[in-house]
Amino acid sequence: MNISLVGAAVRTAGARLLTRYSTESRPASFDELITAVRGNDAAVVDVLRPALTEALPGARWEEDEHASGPMPAGDWWVVDPVGGNVNAVHGMIDWNIGVSLVRDGQPVLAALYAPLLDEMFTAVAGQGAWLNGVPLRVSAKTELGAALTGTGQAKPSRDKADAERVGAAIAAMMQAALVVRASVPVGHQLTQVAAGRMDVHWQFDNLRSHIGPLLIVQEAGGVVTHLDGSPWEIAGGGYVAAAPGLHAAALDVLRRVG
Repeated sequence: MNISLVGAAVRTAGARLLTRYSTESRPASFDELITAVRGNDAAVVDVLRPALTEALPGARWEEDEHASGPMPAGDWWVVDPVGGNVNAVHGMIDWNIGVSLVRDGQPVLAALYAPLLDEMFTAVAGQGAWLNGVPLRVSAKTELGAALTGTGQAKPSRDKADAERVGAAIAAMMQAALVVRASVPVGHQLTQVAAGRMDVHWQFDNLRSHIGPLLIVQEAGGVVTHLDGSPWEIAGGGYVAAAPGLHAAALDVLRRVG
């Protein structure tokens, strides 16, 4: 599978979405917000689905970017139509489009595009990661006290226990790291880790939309494990993605939270 074909499709989808985007957008109700979110998703999928189907006939399509757990055998396109869609429909700038290809349960390529910045992050398993064609490398930091760290809502939830766990983790990390950012989209933070702009990202969820960005971090030299320290897998739980010199320290902080 040629990553340049995937990148071209994602770039075309980004151009389509820019025709819908406005810094003046302000949904006045929840219903209006949801309508705008769904319209953005549909506009992207209408571009990507035929393009990716043509690029790899026979590959199947994962419908739910918020799904988790193991994936069936074969080739699967996993698309996060608009990461940070809620930001886009409120006229903010931090949103993107993400695509990954999973083959027999393993990620093999990824593309994440931020149209407003014209930044295309790509990765191919075993071959490296790039930003607009330039190789990526994670941070060389070794002091957690100098690190830019972050997390965010992987998906909307009002579960009290989950919220308290996230809050406790943020509080613990604030005592250990230089900065803690809690924001969406998750893919944005992960690509910033891959680019060395951020140093650590963690999640208590492990969703389909994270697959591509996590591959990009790994291919940029980052360490990605589950919270028990085992190697990251699509079917596993929460994770830490970090520069090699910071991963162990970040994992230690999060283990204390439970």
